[in-house]
Amino acid sequence: MHHFAYCNSVLHAEGVSLPVLAREIGTPFYCYATATLERHYLILEATLTGLDARIHYAMKANANIAVVRTLASLGAGVDVVSEGELRLALAAGVPPERIVFSGVGKTAAEIAFALQVGILQLNVESEPELEAISHIATTLGGVAPVALRVNPDIDANTHHKISTGRKEDKFGIEWARAPALFRRAVTLPHIDVVGLATHIGSQITDLQPFREAFRRVRDLVIRLRADGLPVRRIDLGGGLGVPYNGKIPPSPAAYAAVIHETLGDCNCQILLEPGRLIVANAGVLVTRVLYVKEGASRTFVIVDAAMNDLVRPTLYDAFHAILPVIEPAPDVAPRLVDVVGPICETGDTFASQRPLVPMQAGDLLVLATAGAYGAVMASTYNLRPLVPEVIVRGDQFAVVRRRPSYEEMLVLESLPFWLDDGSPGVPRRGFA
Repeated sequence: MHHFAYCNSVLHAEGVSLPVLAREIGTPFYCYATATLERHYLILEATLTGLDARIHYAMKANANIAVVRTLASLGAGVDVVSEGELRLALAAGVPPERIVFSGVGKTAAEIAFALQVGILQLNVESEPELEAISHIATTLGGVAPVALRVNPDIDANTHHKISTGRKEDKFGIEWARAPALFRRAVTLPHIDVVGLATHIGSQITDLQPFREAFRRVRDLVIRLRADGLPVRRIDLGGGLGVPYNGKIPPSPAAYAAVIHETLGDCNCQILLEPGRLIVANAGVLVTRVLYVKEGASRTFVIVDAAMNDLVRPTLYDAFHAILPVIEPAPDVAPRLVDVVGPICETGDTFASQRPLVPMQAGDLLVLATAGAYGAVMASTYNLRPLVPEVIVRGDQFAVVRRRPSYEEMLVLESLPFWLDDGSPGVPRRGFA
């Protein structure tokens, strides 16, 4: 469920009119609904009754500071994958003891910073990383809490670019080697092995891969404890999908039932790291029609949003529902069109041969289910400014990341001294 609906034939985010936002902010922009963020978090939390479980929101899905603060205020921890995300989480008010650091390529500086601020745990992805963490913790004179991320070799039956639990994927420790590395970890200085972690992919719409992966984790817990090795915590990652194109994934309650079934009697603290599940349907991308171009065989609706603003259709062939902001009359027949952006690539296409009511220049459209992996993956390709982000609560709204000016973009550029001819207005830096 989400909180974007027509009111008097005008699409609103909660109590805020999207045309009003478009006039105030300009297009394109992302809009997030606080009510949806809160609802999705609380529904998932309610399914975990009876488990010693905590939710750590996966910030990579949407790292906007207002989104993170909203979820933190409900009690969420976070899962981060970079020092930048860690610093933003702290700035958003997330206590360090509610932060998990994942990822296969943590740098020494990132590991040191995470240990210095006192995060909950580092999820270790390889033996070299484990050795590095031990060395850094020893140098700092502290103890590093770690969980070994295990690759269970389970196919999540999702897009291959977001599947992370197969043996050929770069993530985690090979299933067969996990017990030996766990035994090695407990002997390393300044390392506290708190448990195990796993994550098999994203946008998963079938419970069976979760069930199989969780059973393998359970078997590993039993084996390690039989060897006298304590396992206090299990981090299950995230991955439960959302309905992008009409296919309804399992409910959070059904997902939680699998956790109860497979791990409910393991006497471990359970960590969950949902991202898309919380934020995807809490956000839309609002864009304006620039032109309607009648081609030889297709009609192109050219909008001011582009693949640099929302790359998922280009990168993953992802489907996003596209809705007119002004509700059409019920007797208006749709026509098949391609909805495309202005970037100089054919891949800058949001939808091909999609039924859409007739549009004209100046009309507003929304790309739905854009709250996850939208703004956070945006770029300045073609030197287009990053898209602004807006959050609403009831009938109020706030711009929580503004659109940068061209001057602010250019200030990052400079000429080397050998190319500078003294022309006015050219940034200069690096003179010998």
